[in-house]
Amino acid sequence: MSVLQPHDGTTEGSFYLAAELGTTAWGLLPNAASRPVLTVESGTVVCLDTTSHEGILPDQGRDPVKFFAEAGIHERDVLRDAVELAASAEPFDAETRGPHVVTGPVAVRGARPGDVLEVEVLRLRRRTDYGVISNRHGRGALSGEYPVPSPGHEEGLPVPAVSLVAHVDPDGRGRLPVGDGRDVRFPLAPFLGIMGVAPATDAPVHSVPPGAHGGNLDIRLLGEGARLFLPVQVAGALFYAGDPHFSQGDGEVALTAFEAPLRATLRLTLHSDAPARRLASGLAGPYAETADHYLVTGLDEDLDEAVRKATRSALTYLSERCSLPGAVALAYLSAAVDLRISQVVDQVKGVHVCLPKADLHPLLTGTASSTEQTR
Repeated sequence: MSVLQPHDGTTEGSFYLAAELGTTAWGLLPNAASRPVLTVESGTVVCLDTTSHEGILPDQGRDPVKFFAEAGIHERDVLRDAVELAASAEPFDAETRGPHVVTGPVAVRGARPGDVLEVEVLRLRRRTDYGVISNRHGRGALSGEYPVPSPGHEEGLPVPAVSLVAHVDPDGRGRLPVGDGRDVRFPLAPFLGIMGVAPATDAPVHSVPPGAHGGNLDIRLLGEGARLFLPVQVAGALFYAGDPHFSQGDGEVALTAFEAPLRATLRLTLHSDAPARRLASGLAGPYAETADHYLVTGLDEDLDEAVRKATRSALTYLSERCSLPGAVALAYLSAAVDLRISQVVDQVKGVHVCLPKADLHPLLTGTASSTEQTR
């Protein structure tokens, strides 16, 4: 089994952050009062380890060595940072904080509110060959239906979580044991479920709901080669990342997807030009770019309203970038563009609109931000 322990193996970029007690936060995201663990210049490439929360949570025994041993995984193949965090005095209260572990925050020198932080995902390396997919009582798309109580379960008591350990086969595909000798196999597409900046508040920031700050977006298209654009909320931006996935289906209906740790190499670039600030102000939330699409987001507790917000953001993007009138832009969205459900399980639901680059490149106007002009 291949395991990438903290400080082991090669790292890329100018700086490396291991996922240690002094460089991570469990359950709460950085806020305006947080102190950076690292400060970098715009354009710096940073390599950071991320740790999955699955395997260390209280309902899993808060003992990853014991938890993974039940799936046949030897102690030497359990990450030391996961063991350290699980054994720490860090409190865990699901009512006041989320389950996620994030690495950071990293300050970008000169960042100010209204600027845009571009996070380019250069490389994602698996730190283990296993991970966890969980479904918990009162959570997921089928809350109240799953998990199914086992025979003899006492009525009125919470149904125990179902946490299934999945594996990575030598051919690079995921493998989920059925339990009867068969396996379900599926392709992997690693990404970071959480990438964000600190919101402009001194209050505690729960790790689960995403927002204008980014955070727990759970957009599976944000893998290697993707660029995420985050509207800066506080001086320095205070970037962080976590919630690593080996794969996820749109919707993430069980509650979690294939949660497993990654070593991420990211380039952090600050954009302070007027077009970038104007676009970020108009969208009022994260947007992104992949090899084939521009992505805009809609976030709301109500899925219908998230769809409406995503559609409005797409109209704003098409107006700002392509000078399309609203009626024409709406017709184009209806005829040719997909709205996808990012996730329905993070309190605030997410929708992302996939705008095809091939359609829009001939229409791009001079109002494009420097992020597009430099490519």
